[in-house]
Amino acid sequence: MSVLSSIGRIATRYAAARARHRSERILLSLPVELRKDVGFPELFDAQNSRRSAAVSAKVI
Repeated sequence: MSVLSSIGRIATRYAAARARHRSERILLSLPVELRKDVGFPELFDAQNSRRSAAVSAKVI
């Protein structure tokens, strides 16, 4: 595995994370009524519950 391929993978993951966080910020800036219509709170809560479950599993 070359250094350039490693840097490329890191850059790709970083770009995807930035896009995901940007999308979340945009959705969170919408009024609550519109977020409910889109279904964002349920998706966001599901993601957070998976993250907290993964963290609690690692802690144990």
